Amino acid sequence: MDVVEMPGIAGWATSPHWSHHPLGWLPLSLSEFEVEPGLPSYHARGGSWSIPYGRSDDGPQTAPDGTAHVPLAVETTTDSAAGALAAAVSNWSEESNGRIEARTFDLGEPVSAAAVPSVLASLKLESLRGLKASDRAAVSSCPAAHAWRLVFAAASTGGAYNHGLRGAYGRLAAWRSLAGLSRAAVHASAAEVEQQVLECDWYSFGAATKWFERVAWDIGLAAIAPGRRQVAVLAATDTD
Repeated sequence: MDVVEMPGIAGWATSPHWSHHPLGWLPLSLSEFEVEPGLPSYHARGGSWSIPYGRSDDGPQTAPDGTAHVPLAVETTTDSAAGALAAAVSNWSEESNGRIEARTFDLGEPVSAAAVPSVLASLKLESLRGLKASDRAAVSSCPAAHAWRLVFAAASTGGAYNHGLRGAYGRLAAWRSLAGLSRAAVHASAAEVEQQVLECDWYSFGAATKWFERVAWDIGLAAIAPGRRQVAVLAATDTD
């Protein structure tokens, strides 16, 4: 049941006091992309949870083949942009053994869907360093809901040696990462972020490079913003 359908809680959640709380920015109802969140399960002997598989089966899996036109890319990463992108996985590096790559780029012209794998290979990403032309960098188109599940699980349940931010603050961190990936305006409302997220084209990626630990905690996400001339990348890995 949505919060807005619970009179007592809705009154508190819409009060002036709540508007100053960090969680007050979040929508009271689940967005279109907030489906099937990966929540931890607890039992008498402990608990368990898992990061959703890093690729989505909803789109084609491809590798750079050198035939697609690759537009010129200029890096535009700032400290604030990187912080927003990495919000969902920052606990991996702060409290565990994680590594994070969070970067943004502007493209000289719109990128076609067929060229996305080649564009990612051309960006000189640390997470893809050492990738040879003969290697397969799996790049899959995916819905926004898949990107949401990845960042929410990373934020809420944590990495190898920590327990994450739990549900509410994990949701806030996941929204921050999606806002950064979608290139939403810095002070955008949740409704504006949601619209931007839904208008992006989303891709998940992974590769057998030395950067990725390939144990249980690997994330590779790329978002092509509306207009197809901006790309943002978030890669994260952790190990025990």
